[in-house]
Amino acid sequence: MSAPTLDRPTTQQPPRRTLPGPDGLVWTVLRLHRTALWVWTGYVTISAALLLWLWGPGSSSAQKAFDAFGYAGAQDKAYLGASAFLPFSGTFDSLFYDPLTLTRIAACAIAVFAAGPLIARELESGTAQLAWTQSVTPARWLAAKLAVPALLITVGTGLIVVLYRLVWDDRNHLLVAGIGPRDLAFSVGPATLANALFGLALGVLAALVLRRTLPALAVAGVGQFLVGAARGNSWPFQGSYQQPELPVHSKALTSTGTEIGDPGCYMSHKCLAGHDVTGFTRHYLPSPDYWSRQLTETGILLGLTALAVVAAFLVLRRYQPQHLTKGAAA
Repeated sequence: MSAPTLDRPTTQQPPRRTLPGPDGLVWTVLRLHRTALWVWTGYVTISAALLLWLWGPGSSSAQKAFDAFGYAGAQDKAYLGASAFLPFSGTFDSLFYDPLTLTRIAACAIAVFAAGPLIARELESGTAQLAWTQSVTPARWLAAKLAVPALLITVGTGLIVVLYRLVWDDRNHLLVAGIGPRDLAFSVGPATLANALFGLALGVLAALVLRRTLPALAVAGVGQFLVGAARGNSWPFQGSYQQPELPVHSKALTSTGTEIGDPGCYMSHKCLAGHDVTGFTRHYLPSPDYWSRQLTETGILLGLTALAVVAAFLVLRRYQPQHLTKGAAA
C-alpha cells in the first residue's frame, strides 16, 4: 500500500480589479479616446513651442531693429524677420496673435469632442449601456468622462496661458499699436481656461439631452461659437471694437538719459544723430480694469460650467434604459 498523501493547501491570487475601480475608469477613458489625447498633446506642444519661439529667436530681428531705430524700425523689421521661419504668417506681429486664435479654435473643438466622441457616440452605439452593466454606475461613468478631460484641459490650457502672459510682458513693445494689443491682453488669462472648461460641460450636456451624435455636435459647436462671440463683443467681456486702445508709453532716449518723443526716423542714422537719440523705450501700460473684467468673466463662465455639469447629472439620472430598470426591479 502506498502511504497516504497529505493535501497541501493551495494559495490563490486575488482577482485583479479592472473596470469597477476609479483607476480602471480613468484608463478606459484614456484608451477609448487616445486619438483625441494625441491631438490635444500636439496642440499644446505646438502652441507652447510657438510662444517660446516668439519669446526667444522669433523676436530677434524685430528687437534689434527696435533697439537701433525705435518703434518705426521694429515695424519695418517685423515684416522681414518672422516670415523666413514660418512662411504661413508673414510678420512677427501677426505671429503674436496665432496662439490666441488656436485657443479659440480649441474651445470649439473641445465642445464638439465632448458632444460627439466622448458621450453621444457611446450612447448611440450602446457602449455606455454596456459599461453600466459592468458594476459601473451611470454617475461614476459620467464623472470619469468629465474629470479626465477636465484635468488635461486645465494642465494644457494653463500652460499656454502662463507662457502667453510671459511673452506679452516681455515682447508687447514690438506689437503694432491698435485694437489688437488690447484684445490680446484682455483675452488671455484665467477666463481662457474657464472658457475651455465651459466648452467641455456644454458638449456633455448637449450629448445627454439629444443622445444623437450629429445634432449634439451642431448644438455644442454653435453654442460655444456664440459664447466666444459674446466674450469679444459685450461687457464684462472684452469687446475690442467697443473699448479704447491700451495706452502705450513710447519714448526715445538721448545721450544724457532724457526721454523725448519718438522722432520716427525710419531707419535713418542721420535723423537719429540729429535728435541725439541713443536708445528707445516702449511698453503698453496695464489697464486698471483688467483683473476686474477677467475675474468677472471667469466667474460667469465657471458658474455656467457648474450649471451645465449639474444639469448633465440630472439628465443622466432621468435617463434609465429599460434593461437597467428591469434588472433593478428583479
